[in-house]
Amino acid sequence: MSGLQGLAQENIWFDKSRYDEAERCFYEGSNGIPQTSQVKTALQGSKAHTRSQKQRERKTSQNASKSEDQSELVSRLKSLELDNKNLHRVVDDLRATLSKLESRMTTLEKGQSPASKTVTVTKAAPVQKPKVEEHNGADDDDDIDLFGSDEEDEEAERIKAERVKEYSQKKAKKPALIAKSSILLDVKPWDDETDMSKLEECVRSIQMDGLLWGASKLVPVGYGIKKLQINCVVEDDKVGTDILEEEITKYEDYVQSVDIAAFNKI
Repeated sequence: MSGLQGLAQENIWFDKSRYDEAERCFYEGSNGIPQTSQVKTALQGSKAHTRSQKQRERKTSQNASKSEDQSELVSRLKSLELDNKNLHRVVDDLRATLSKLESRMTTLEKGQSPASKTVTVTKAAPVQKPKVEEHNGADDDDDIDLFGSDEEDEEAERIKAERVKEYSQKKAKKPALIAKSSILLDVKPWDDETDMSKLEECVRSIQMDGLLWGASKLVPVGYGIKKLQINCVVEDDKVGTDILEEEITKYEDYVQSVDIAAFNKI
């Protein structure tokens, strides 16, 4: 136990870092490696060199930016000078045109001044009064015709009556316009056994004043049944659609119904 107590009292392992540092320095010295102080100085020198180089680069970049800014300023100044010259030219042109206009206005005013004078003179000229001839009262009484007005009125009325009579005669000679209509009728039979030729004959047998039958044809409806489609022209004042439907539907043996397919004014 005495040996263990002696080892516990020794402090060699507590200073192990110092011994490691001494051992490292020994081996570095024997191998020719420079000490840490020299390495530190070399590192500091390299750092200072890099710093100076960076500062130089910054200065060069700043100088380059300054030169670029100066070149931009010079170009802007040149453009401004050109614009100023152009503006001066425009102003000079405007002044020249204004002077020309002023000279023209003065010449026009000078030319119009004598004309205005002549106008004022003509306006100031006195107006001559028309001369009134004096007649005696006896002469005026002789010129008055007391019965001439009645004769003139009778003549005017007679001419007016003649013109009215001529106008009425001309109007009576002109033929009056007759309103007509074109009607397309659909006449339907009872069934497919109905004689369509007889049906058409019955329809065309209807005759009255102002009625004129036209073309006709058979139009299939379905299931073998056909309807009669017939055209007619009527005078509106004499024949109406109601009269036509009544007359056609009188033939009950052949006609089931009558419809108006189309109605057009002529």
